[in-house]
Amino acid sequence: METPNDEGRITVSLDGEWLFATDPDDGEQRALADPDADWSSTERVSVPHAWQEDEAYREYTGTAWYRTTVEYDGRGDRVFLRFGAVDYEATVYVDGQRVGSNREGYLPFEVEVTDAVSPGETVVVVEVTDPEDLSEIPHGKQGAPWYTRVSGIWQSVTLESRPERFVEDVAVTPDLDDDTASVDVAVDGDHEGGRRDLDAAITVSRDGDDVATATCEIEDGEGTCTLSIPDADYWTPDDPSLYDVRVELRDGDGTIDATETYFGMRSVDADGNRLYLNGDPFYVRGALDQAYYPDTLYRPFDDDLFEYEIRTAKDLGFNMLRKHIKPAHPDFIEAADRLGILVWEEPANPTVYSERSKREVREQLRGMIDRDYNSPSVVAWSIYNEEWGIGLDQSDFSDHEGRLWNDAEKQEYLTELFHETTERDPTRLVCDNSGWAHVATEINDYHEYYVSPDRAEPWADALDDIAANPGDNYATENTPAEDAPILISEFGTWGFPDLPKLREHYDGDPSWFSHDFLDDPLKRPEGVDERYEATDLPEVFDGYDDLAEAWQRRESVSLKGVIEEMRTHEAVAGYVLTEFSDIEWEFNGVLDYLRDPKGFTDEFTTVNGEVLVAIEPDTHAVAPGGEVTADVRIVNDTTETLEGELRWDGPGSEGTRSVSVDGFGTTTVEEAITLSPGADAVTRAHTLDVTFEAADREVSNEEPVFVVASEAPDRTVYADEPLAAALETEGVAVTDDLGAADVAAVTAVDAAVSEFVEAGGAALVVPGTDGRMAESDAVDYRSLPAGESWNLVSSLLYQDSDLLADLCTDARVGWAFEDLFPYDLVEDLDPAADEIHVGSVEGWIANWGSPLVVRGRGDGRLCHCTFRVTDRYGEQPTATALVDRLLRYL
Repeated sequence: METPNDEGRITVSLDGEWLFATDPDDGEQRALADPDADWSSTERVSVPHAWQEDEAYREYTGTAWYRTTVEYDGRGDRVFLRFGAVDYEATVYVDGQRVGSNREGYLPFEVEVTDAVSPGETVVVVEVTDPEDLSEIPHGKQGAPWYTRVSGIWQSVTLESRPERFVEDVAVTPDLDDDTASVDVAVDGDHEGGRRDLDAAITVSRDGDDVATATCEIEDGEGTCTLSIPDADYWTPDDPSLYDVRVELRDGDGTIDATETYFGMRSVDADGNRLYLNGDPFYVRGALDQAYYPDTLYRPFDDDLFEYEIRTAKDLGFNMLRKHIKPAHPDFIEAADRLGILVWEEPANPTVYSERSKREVREQLRGMIDRDYNSPSVVAWSIYNEEWGIGLDQSDFSDHEGRLWNDAEKQEYLTELFHETTERDPTRLVCDNSGWAHVATEINDYHEYYVSPDRAEPWADALDDIAANPGDNYATENTPAEDAPILISEFGTWGFPDLPKLREHYDGDPSWFSHDFLDDPLKRPEGVDERYEATDLPEVFDGYDDLAEAWQRRESVSLKGVIEEMRTHEAVAGYVLTEFSDIEWEFNGVLDYLRDPKGFTDEFTTVNGEVLVAIEPDTHAVAPGGEVTADVRIVNDTTETLEGELRWDGPGSEGTRSVSVDGFGTTTVEEAITLSPGADAVTRAHTLDVTFEAADREVSNEEPVFVVASEAPDRTVYADEPLAAALETEGVAVTDDLGAADVAAVTAVDAAVSEFVEAGGAALVVPGTDGRMAESDAVDYRSLPAGESWNLVSSLLYQDSDLLADLCTDARVGWAFEDLFPYDLVEDLDPAADEIHVGSVEGWIANWGSPLVVRGRGDGRLCHCTFRVTDRYGEQPTATALVDRLLRYL
């Protein structure tokens, strides 16, 4: 397709059919660059094209060749071949002549071919090399230990004719202090010979109407002028106002070239507490977007996909997408500018720290800034992520001397690169190393993987610690921690995908099921059917669809708890959820890999909107006749004061009250609600529904509250402390004589208890007061972290037991077990022999275990209950009911 303009620039798209050949035998010897070379045995592909899109080349590394022909009509003083992106090293030939090369996989480059082309048919050949060893190359999550690699001409190619002297670049810097825009113009071909006969006429327009004009002199290939923007419309996600800029390059005889771009009047700043957009406080509600796609990898699989993604993200309440660990596709940035969503960008990472890897990261960072400088949606840059390529190689996670935490040379290098970046682009925020080990940054961000409700209390404690000790996230404070706002820029929970749907899309198992580098079954989908069948999951769930529904509900509940804790904490300036969509084996998205919403998007929007009603009961489990007191926190991310009414309805309570909600912040209504279930209430799940209505805004939320009744077992129990005293307090007959006991309840199985069980007795084994199970020769326990854990956020704790049915709303184990979730699991399960009341799996059905299983021993039975009930019996109603039920059951 040819795109001319009034000044004679002509752009011809070279997208479409090219010839393609891999090169295991050295294409240079075969002279594939020669226009007369024999390409008859090669394949036809459609560019843009990554060769891993073809199953035959999924694992291919090395060199491949592309060839096309183009009709050049001879117009234009100078001719260029422009590539959107080629991964990784490209060497370009025109009619057999080598005309240029580029080594970088994500950003545009061009080569001048003026002297190589002549009117008529022109043969263009591109040699692309993507080596097996990516360690020094910024490659992001390509290959081990993450996702499919991407190689080839994966963005568009054009042939462009231009005048002898042309506008090479236009950079616009808005200044909202005085509503001006500074326009920097770079001209190619001007400065040769010292010619000074050029100027640039600049016109700024809005919706087709001119709003400002200026003329700047071009000297030594550069010119700058500042234009006042009257009644400036500021760019925001809600109102993404864009200004068009036309630059006409003129000599003494008139206009010789013209180009157009756009910009937005937008500023972004930060202090130690929060971020500011255009001077107004702004709370980040973001998602990590890795922009991998089924079938097309780095490319969108539909023309309107980027628009769909951005509109969907906004509908879900997000105002930012963090384009993770590689420069965003330029079409995505354009859509973000136009539709209105903030973007946080970062270069791809290498694996190792070397002079080459440092150079290539710096070059990619500079190129990314230059490409997207005028885009108002882009408000932040990261330089590194989690020390990848500057301390961590993603295999050795020990606290070695080369970690950024410990290496003074790396700290100095990164500090210099931070300052270089802020000087190159003072219009955006810069984060040095996303996640931890900061040295010089304008964002103090954290990566924290807690699951709720399993680790709700440790998550709240972690946020308090982060707020109290922000400097602990710094390797060295070359910029003060107190000057940087706190963001939680990674967190999340997994929700199993619709596996039959994936298989239908791929017509079987996709290739990423069996990447060689995926050796952990948590991450490796291959073998999932066998692992599924080897557990009790087929007895609990009616197939993968049923499992996915429960697991995605688990994801929804966890995200709700984690997000509400952040949004109601005054020290947190925003968050970025991991992640926007599933990516290959990593199923922690709000959308699935095919970009369809998962089953909980309505609930998610409730907690991710700009106004949130958060309900904080002092407990989620209450005994009949007890009371639950709930605070209500109304989080307002707008700057408007909201006057409205609060309504609630729950077990034993309903009512209304008037509430005034401050702009931008959290208004707390303490002890707003008291729930009082009757003394004769039975065990069941209830919902506390709360709505805040103000003018044209109505937001609602709900919180589960479980009424849990218990009945002391009519059995004589042999028990050790502290459970013995608690049982007696609750009216249970307790004895210290095993011979007089009907059942035992102990924290450790000693010889006497073991003999009692083997002789036909039954024993309940519970954790110690530290929540950990004592070592036993009867079972193997797997220890779980008491706090943050990537394994736990990928897990599902499920039940199919009459003992727990009324303590759960479905197959998931949830809020009724607040503060009881296990620190250990029984590992060596046998579904044919064990009574498995509660199970746990992680990722792609790995690490099967149980916190509640009954196993035969001799003539008797041992029940291993790893729920942390021991020092909560008699205080937490679920702990009391569960122990009482187990003692009766055994």
